[in-house]
Amino acid sequence: MKRVFFVFLISVFLPAAVYAETTIRVLITDGQFKAPQANENIKLVDQTMGKLLISHDKPFSGKIEVWKGSGGLYLVNEMPLEEYLKSVVKAETGTDWAMEALKAQAVVSRTYALYQKEQNEHSNYDITSSTLNQVYEGDIDDEKVSEAVKATAGEVLTYKGKLIQAFFHSTSVGETEDPVEVFGKSLPYLKPVKVKSDLSPYASWARRFSVQEIEAALNMEGIKDIRLKSRTVTGRVRELEIDTDKGVTVVKATDFRRMMGWRKLPSTAFDFEFKDGYMDMEGSGYGHGVGMCQWSALEMARSGKTYKEILSYFYPGTSLVLYGNQGI
Repeated sequence: MKRVFFVFLISVFLPAAVYAETTIRVLITDGQFKAPQANENIKLVDQTMGKLLISHDKPFSGKIEVWKGSGGLYLVNEMPLEEYLKSVVKAETGTDWAMEALKAQAVVSRTYALYQKEQNEHSNYDITSSTLNQVYEGDIDDEKVSEAVKATAGEVLTYKGKLIQAFFHSTSVGETEDPVEVFGKSLPYLKPVKVKSDLSPYASWARRFSVQEIEAALNMEGIKDIRLKSRTVTGRVRELEIDTDKGVTVVKATDFRRMMGWRKLPSTAFDFEFKDGYMDMEGSGYGHGVGMCQWSALEMARSGKTYKEILSYFYPGTSLVLYGNQGI
């Protein structure tokens, strides 16, 4: 078993006024740590205020809690929301991004985090640090990102007075996806829009999977053929038919991608051929395709669009307000 080292540094108690602001509780899920099971009983075993180094690598500042359950130890990092966003925006964007794209990401990530906090008000944490929610990597010092977060401080997106589900993703090519195809629900402020992502490293890609890899990932045996069953309204793969010795199984493309691995299979926007024991793919995009396309937002910013214009394009019908106003 891999040994994990905790290093608690000298505690630094921040002024009370800072912690009177909105905070966020983040479950650290960085590979060494995972989320507890849905019904797992966990209890608090230690907490401190200051800095924590995990395996002499990533520093996390703020309130650090160590929880214990039948599955092991779990870490929760609580900090001011605006400090959390500096790390998220840096982790979710690339180097040398245009300021207006960084501002757009700051608003989207703030909205996303606060929505998750509302949904998890009875949980021990509000959000996770992984791509299952949005990436948080602890203390990150970046002057440009900090400026973008400060310039949009407190700004969130709402629809009819409520925080929206501010989904976003890395790359779409041609058109973003309808949320009903991915999350099973239609949202009035999230409809497919035309996008351009020529700058993205995932503008196009190719993958090859052996039948053995696919059988292991899907826990199937005797795969003889894989066929396209249907596509979504935007042309992505919706369902696959997998022919095995036991018959034909229909698999949702979103499930297929999850089981193959998010990074191994970047998106469900692909064509393929199954032949001679291999599935050869040519595709485009990275992520689920719903909401703001980050690389398209960057192109829009570089062409002169403001962050408000970017947000209104990807989330039509929404209002940009300060959190705490209008009863939010």
